[in-house]
Amino acid sequence: MDHAPTPLSGRQFGLRHGEYTAVVASVGASLRELRFGGRDLIRSYDADEIRPNYRGAILVPWPNRVVDGTYTFGGVAHQLGLSEPERGHALHGLLAWEDWETVEQSGSSVRLRATVVPQEGYPFLLTVEATYTLDDDGLTASVTALSAGPDAAPYGIAPHPYLVAGDGRVDDWTLTLPASTVLEVTPDRLIPTVVTPVSGDFDFRVARPIGSAFLDHAFTDVQYDDGVATVRVTGADGRGAAVSFGRDLPWVQVHTGDLPADPAGSRRGLAVEPMTCPPDAFNSGTDLVELQPGAEHTVSWRIHAV
Repeated sequence: MDHAPTPLSGRQFGLRHGEYTAVVASVGASLRELRFGGRDLIRSYDADEIRPNYRGAILVPWPNRVVDGTYTFGGVAHQLGLSEPERGHALHGLLAWEDWETVEQSGSSVRLRATVVPQEGYPFLLTVEATYTLDDDGLTASVTALSAGPDAAPYGIAPHPYLVAGDGRVDDWTLTLPASTVLEVTPDRLIPTVVTPVSGDFDFRVARPIGSAFLDHAFTDVQYDDGVATVRVTGADGRGAAVSFGRDLPWVQVHTGDLPADPAGSRRGLAVEPMTCPPDAFNSGTDLVELQPGAEHTVSWRIHAV
């Protein structure tokens, strides 16, 4: 019997509620499309395309980078594979390229599951579930990790959506980013250095155009109104997209999507990644979650239209 080939991005889960539609791809439990009233809220990619630039992926058990792929946890030194060879770091966790299994689905929701198996560099066992649900308020995503092994495990989590605010480039859009400090990094390898107050190109506490600003930085000291922070990007017509999240995500990575090797595709979406911890938290220990045996950890965020 002939079977249709599975798309390169994995099995596809189409969701719909009211004017919202979404598509989740099983590779990386990735949010591949999100639209409201027919307009894009994130930068999408084709089903039969290898996902570019981690668009929409779930990043566990660490977001961003582990510098040199090395860290010590519980007195034991570990060496991770270098998944960012051009800078010499371990990037974006271990499940972004795994094909997650289906747990349950409906017309407006899907839940997927994957396992972080004990391995060289990360000898810890985690079961991770990601749930996407559409409702009147947009797309809510939640991720729960269970420490299923005998030892405590270092852990962090973030999503990786690229928001869009109409046609054009990020230069033409207006950003609101309610964070008062930024983690500075070295210009070549993006190694974290020091947290400083935002100023100049890093200060978007009051909405203003992004212009030529280059951002690939983690922000913190976020302002939460009634326990919720919102990062939004809008076009000239005032429409756009936003990510809202709670205090359990005290960091947010923002990247202007610069692609020097691909000028046509450069700065076409703004990555907004709420994170439980900053880059290289496996070394700094800053806001690092230590999942004890049998413990669970859950966070959620919401992407919605403006």
